[in-house]
Amino acid sequence: MVAIKRWLIHSFMPPWHWRRAFSAQVLKDIEHAIKQSESRHCGELRFALENALAPSAVWRNLSAKQRAIEVFSQLRIWDTEANCGILLYLLLADREVQIIADRGIAQKVPQQEWDSIAATMQTAFSQGDYRRGVLEGIDKLSDLLAAHFPATAAKSNELPDSPVIIKAGH
Repeated sequence: MVAIKRWLIHSFMPPWHWRRAFSAQVLKDIEHAIKQSESRHCGELRFALENALAPSAVWRNLSAKQRAIEVFSQLRIWDTEANCGILLYLLLADREVQIIADRGIAQKVPQQEWDSIAATMQTAFSQGDYRRGVLEGIDKLSDLLAAHFPATAAKSNELPDSPVIIKAGH
């Protein structure tokens, strides 16, 4: 059953709303944090921000997790040599964070670890502090990845570090 309140929030979310929480400086800070993070481990991080889902997607009950899996595929995060890509996805209209890990990482790190990091981020978001939430999330991801997948001398940067802003309808 469609949640009418959720449908209304997504339908009437202004397309520029994400800019209030994620200024150009905050996006640069996130990119810098990802670069620093990837120097500590073999993982490849991508941060994707989606303002709101298309009303038709909400009507079909597309969850943030289902959408994150779609974005993981569209951004080809699975296409790393060691299957070590991770998507940090924020659906702003729902203030929901999803962390999707490629199979190489998912085999060693249980889902509850990702869920704990997402919950920490969502707490900061509920306080309106998106910058702190994302940077803390990246820091916690870095610690976890460094413990399980330490950096090697041969590590290359296979995915862009810049945040991805997903425009409505894409």
